[in-house]
Amino acid sequence: MARSTDPLVVGRVIGDVIDLFVPSVDLAVYYGTKQVTNGCEIKPSLTVNRPNVQIAGRYYDDSLYTLVMTDPDAPSPSEPNLREWIHWLVTDIPGGTDPSQGREVLAYMGPRPPIGIHRYVFALYKQQGPMVMVMPPQQRNNFSTRAYAAHYGLGLPVAAVYFNAQKEPGTRKR
Repeated sequence: MARSTDPLVVGRVIGDVIDLFVPSVDLAVYYGTKQVTNGCEIKPSLTVNRPNVQIAGRYYDDSLYTLVMTDPDAPSPSEPNLREWIHWLVTDIPGGTDPSQGREVLAYMGPRPPIGIHRYVFALYKQQGPMVMVMPPQQRNNFSTRAYAAHYGLGLPVAAVYFNAQKEPGTRKR
């Protein structure tokens, strides 16, 4: 019964982006002082620069992680025919550190939702070892987090979090 109240299930992240998993690593994502919590809303203007991401763990345990950030609602939640739009891909992140210590395969691109409320998903995977020969996707649209994880033998995520964002209104005269 508890599964139905999981915010990743309620927000359809599990299903649209990843499969059901048991979280085993703490993942903290911040845009400035705002922590990403499942389903929270963050203005795109606050997401221009890549977030501060902390992965729990001990630096000396040799664990390496892959972080994937996607938008499963591109270009619009009612017609997500570009699902998933990949915003960021970092591999070989040592546990207990952050993505700046890993290998950025695809540079961060901040959210720019054109219409509707979009979900932005961070999925973290524990690697079996160093990721060699990982090429950036040829295009950002129609990426599949599931297919990527399967291709590189990553299994299920060990952590995930998502936020919502929508296009901000233009500047208003006061």
